[in-house]
Amino acid sequence: MTPARAGTRAVTPACRERPGAVPPSGARRVARALALLLAVAAVAGCQRPPGPAPRPSAVTPSPSGSPAPADFVLLSEVDPSITVDIRYATAHNFVGRPVDGYPEPLCLLTRKAAEALRRVQAAARAQGRSLRVYDCYRPQRAADDFVRWAKDPADEKTKAEFYPHVAKSKLFDDGYIGSPTSHSGGSTLDLTLEPVPASPGATYHPGQPLVACTAPAGQRFADGGVDMGTGFDCFDPRAHTDDPRITGTPRQNRQLLRRLMEQAGFVNYDREWWHYRYADEPHPDTYFDFPVAVSSLRPR
Repeated sequence: MTPARAGTRAVTPACRERPGAVPPSGARRVARALALLLAVAAVAGCQRPPGPAPRPSAVTPSPSGSPAPADFVLLSEVDPSITVDIRYATAHNFVGRPVDGYPEPLCLLTRKAAEALRRVQAAARAQGRSLRVYDCYRPQRAADDFVRWAKDPADEKTKAEFYPHVAKSKLFDDGYIGSPTSHSGGSTLDLTLEPVPASPGATYHPGQPLVACTAPAGQRFADGGVDMGTGFDCFDPRAHTDDPRITGTPRQNRQLLRRLMEQAGFVNYDREWWHYRYADEPHPDTYFDFPVAVSSLRPR
């Protein structure tokens, strides 16, 4: 879904430095030195690897209820040829209902990111493909909604599709859910490729049987996108962009999407093949909370 945008790592009690002691003397000095070397090695072993995504040193919230900055635009006004399929405004997502902050199924982005995406679309069309966008700007209230859902162990009605092989309790540790998120800065989006001409895809009916997002393309939910090896928002290692189990056409599709996005200045989150952030984002340290709605945009 998304990497956390800010946070700190706790150090376990076993890894904390111990208070200093008076240096020993005589024959005990060598033994104490050896013990010190072992302690240093133990502390080094306690260090965790760096997180899965870079995090800014500071994050500034925007006042609740404030309108979008003047540089936010509707993607459909910048490039109407890009398919917009905003899952969080519907019941077909890992929460199983419309998410807080999505009253309208729209893609809002900073103008810089939207214009860069228009360049990606032109390059994709030259390859016989088109873009399909699942999520763009995401208000902080939506990220908070995700966190509340993740903390409710009893709510697993979407597990069969979105995290069939991962325990819900692991979604934070594995980097699939985090708050705040770079989406709230307005220059991050989730997307895939679709064929030209586009396929309308299947229609989701609430209550229908769910199929694992890791199932073969002919079995899992068909949303109109090309085969990427898993469905969108698939909380599973197979969704990692370079997972070695994804081969053949799905791998080629992932590589094509990444190549097109990187050429336009976007950076992939390696645990989600669909997640891209515009590197030159204008609001890197701010997460906004205005709803996804036309009324949030300033009059043109």
